[in-house]
Amino acid sequence: MKEKIFIVAELGINHNGDINIAKEIIKKSTDAGVDAVKFQKRSIERVYTKEELDKSRESPFGSTNREQKEGLEFNQEEYDEIDRYCKEIGIEWYASCWDLESVEFIKKYNCKYNKIPSARLNHFELLKEIAKQQKYTFISTGMSLLPEIKLAVDIFKYYKCPFELLHCNSSYPCPDEDLNMLMIPELRSIFHCKVGYSGHSPGITDAVIAAVLGATSIEKHVTLDRTIYGTDQPASLEIHGLIKVVEYIRYIEKALGDGVKKITELENKVRQKLWRIEDVRQ
Repeated sequence: MKEKIFIVAELGINHNGDINIAKEIIKKSTDAGVDAVKFQKRSIERVYTKEELDKSRESPFGSTNREQKEGLEFNQEEYDEIDRYCKEIGIEWYASCWDLESVEFIKKYNCKYNKIPSARLNHFELLKEIAKQQKYTFISTGMSLLPEIKLAVDIFKYYKCPFELLHCNSSYPCPDEDLNMLMIPELRSIFHCKVGYSGHSPGITDAVIAAVLGATSIEKHVTLDRTIYGTDQPASLEIHGLIKVVEYIRYIEKALGDGVKKITELENKVRQKLWRIEDVRQ
């Protein structure tokens, strides 16, 4: 039997640093039928330079980049609550870690999955530390070329860590003409592995195309409201869109079948009625 497509609701930073918003998205995504929810974890001081953090930036959190980014990060208490709440309602959660400190932080929750964000595909120490855990890892391939993807794949193969590539374009939101969905079968052919899709389009058609092209997982950013503050909100689905994505993907799985020519039970009844033995050439 063909494996179900693994559907992920990417909260990212769409919670705007509010644990109650995060829990509402988790609950509504779970009710929509996703298989997991995902967050992003960054140690601000390790990911960004002081110069970048000190730049002016108006946000609900203050007037600098530092205040904005710190305002979006959950702390230990909040991640404890995410872990507790996800266990309570029965949904898997995991996070894409942007630095080694965040890898150590998330490790304590013993999540079933890991994720390499596109922006860290070239951070080889990070890749090695995650691959050493030998947990199933989703590897996003936005902003990268095939030789760069191969270096990441080689690391995961070396540590015998199960992985899945995710075709991705890192524009937020991604224009339709840049989606390049045919990279899903192309990556599968080149690297001989499972290939999923991480989408930054606010629509649902890209997810449908990914399912038809054989994506083994589909990740979409999710928000309660695309019009509220946040850099990722315009590239996200609202809950009603997520419900449709799950519905269409599950329909596609049924409708595609297994590619084996056979006469179905209902079809056979029609055959018995309409076929006459003398019509069949010997």
